[in-house]
Amino acid sequence: MTARTRLRTPAAPSPTGTARDGRHACELTAEGAAWLASAETYPRSALAQWRARPTAPAVLPCGSAFDVVSVPAVFGRRMLDRLWEEGPGSGPVAAQRGRTLLFAAPGTASRLPSLLEWEEWGRAVPSVLCHGTGDAVTVPPLTAAAEDAGPGETRLGSRWLVAPDTRHPWLPGPEVMLWACVRAARSAASSAVRVSIFPGADQDAKVYDVSRRR
Repeated sequence: MTARTRLRTPAAPSPTGTARDGRHACELTAEGAAWLASAETYPRSALAQWRARPTAPAVLPCGSAFDVVSVPAVFGRRMLDRLWEEGPGSGPVAAQRGRTLLFAAPGTASRLPSLLEWEEWGRAVPSVLCHGTGDAVTVPPLTAAAEDAGPGETRLGSRWLVAPDTRHPWLPGPEVMLWACVRAARSAASSAVRVSIFPGADQDAKVYDVSRRR
């Protein structure tokens, strides 16, 4: 780690009360959908289109309501575990075509790459793609697709790992994302020598308690 970048453990999370009714963190709420739609120029029209096709994913612009940090799926799960087990929790997180999309505060996309360049562990962070102003990302559908989903609709390829559940969700900034990247890289390095002939547990079964989110 260089002298220019000081990596500190994020402050302890404070409860938001958003999941005290027992709702799973992977369920998108009406308030969460409204927040996603706020990224569009015409939010009401976006919501109307989603409700017309609730099992189809949507494409949203980045840079105003949120930025997105996209990493390979396995590395993204490591980041997510670090954020929830040791850090302040995360913002919304989605799985999309073999990658993990971590929603972050606007401005993160322009700042995080330079922070990773300063940090010696940045070399160990695989294929980080930062989406900000001028970019767009595909987000999971409002509801899980039915078995008879038509063309263009999704089943398991696009899904929420931590879904938006409030109109103003907390979003990590570039420093928190750097911290998560470095911790995940360290975790990957420490487990690189571990080899198992047995398949791992179903990662999709993990549920994150959003009541712990900052």
